[in-house]
Amino acid sequence: MKHLNKLLVAVMMVMGLTSHAQDSNNPWAISFGVNAVDTKTSAGGGNNWLDRHFSQPFAVKDNWNILPSITYIGVSKYVGDNFSFGVSGSLNKVSKFVSFNPTALGHDSRGYVVTNSGDLMYYGIDATVKYSFMNLIKSKVIDPSLSLGGGYSFFGDSSYGTVNPGAGLTLWFSENVGLELTTKYKKSYGERGTATNVDAPSFFQHSAGLIFKFGGKDTDKDGIYDKEDACPEVAGLKQFNGCPDTDGDGIVDGSDACPEVAGLAALNGCPDADGDGITDANDACPQVAGLAALKGCPDADKDGVADKDDKCPSVAGPKENAGCPWADADKDGVADKDDECPEVAGPANNKGCPEVTAAVLESVKVEAKSIYFNSGKSTFKSEDVPVKIESISTLLKQYPTAKFSIEGHTDSDGSDASNQKLSQERADVVRNALIERGIKAANLTAVGYGESKPIASNKTAAGKAKNRRTEVVLQK
Repeated sequence: MKHLNKLLVAVMMVMGLTSHAQDSNNPWAISFGVNAVDTKTSAGGGNNWLDRHFSQPFAVKDNWNILPSITYIGVSKYVGDNFSFGVSGSLNKVSKFVSFNPTALGHDSRGYVVTNSGDLMYYGIDATVKYSFMNLIKSKVIDPSLSLGGGYSFFGDSSYGTVNPGAGLTLWFSENVGLELTTKYKKSYGERGTATNVDAPSFFQHSAGLIFKFGGKDTDKDGIYDKEDACPEVAGLKQFNGCPDTDGDGIVDGSDACPEVAGLAALNGCPDADGDGITDANDACPQVAGLAALKGCPDADKDGVADKDDKCPSVAGPKENAGCPWADADKDGVADKDDECPEVAGPANNKGCPEVTAAVLESVKVEAKSIYFNSGKSTFKSEDVPVKIESISTLLKQYPTAKFSIEGHTDSDGSDASNQKLSQERADVVRNALIERGIKAANLTAVGYGESKPIASNKTAAGKAKNRRTEVVLQK
């Protein structure tokens, strides 16, 4: 009993440790300790069956037989569904054999006599099926149980079989080590006998000792048995069923697209420093929130060109111009690159050039009609003609894309053929004069009509003079 007390004290010192047993992972167990044999239960006497068997269950000093050494050893295996099966062997020395004899010398107040049997030895071999309630009560430390089994007992020269119902309590103070307390009622069906002539007494056997569970496999040494480890080859965490989380972001490496860097669950474990929803690995601007369409880069002017590539980040412009708006010198809404008249405002439907007005056409017409030629020649009649041509060129320069036809005309003098030739020469003279003053040759054509389109009568000298003319006509 002295040793049992020491064992109990030791257990109390370690009970504060977190503990839990996992029989399915550690299927094997070995136990050893001390046992106590109490023969009073079959001594007889008492007022009834309950009184006879349980009137003095803890009369340790008076009735229990205990050897101060290890007196039992057992081996068991977990078989599933909270059941385990085990075998055990025990020994004891019975120096307190309890009998009911109210007439004998030295009996107690209830009529029981305790006799020293001398060297009466007890040996027992038992097989037991045990059911644990630990999982049922969801405890990590307290492990109550019930058991049923059978065995064979040896008292001195007597030997007999027993049926062994029992109960137990194991207190686990580590995953594999616990204190096991059990009691069994070993019921025999033979005659009990006496202290000097023992036959087949029934008795209580109590035991207290250590139990060690083993057999569990933990390949990666992470404290999680392979049976429950989703990653048995790699050390991991219990909350992830034994799988690792290298970067500590709460996402197991197997599901983490960036296992070496802490990240977000929404991004499969990858980081997003600027919080724009684009992982840093795919973000061209990881420190500044931006748009997915621009690989995570911002676009302040919303022109579709990332600020880092935009030479005009505060003003919207096309990508082909590096994010800058196209120049429009004349502010007509037509970019200079598309404006054929970049310095003169004009509508887009005329390529940015102004449209020729009726008033301008009339002025050109007046000036052109006042250019007179010498009779039968393509030379100018008056010295002020260059001034008139200059005036016409000034007007035409306002419309650099407009196409004009220079038409030459003659009076009726001479043949049709000669007049046709002369009218073409006169038209060419005016066209060339305009080209010399900066009008694009591509914008001017020269056509001679001979005498076919008079504007006055060829019967008078004045009329003929009017017919020797040129006209400038806008081409549609």
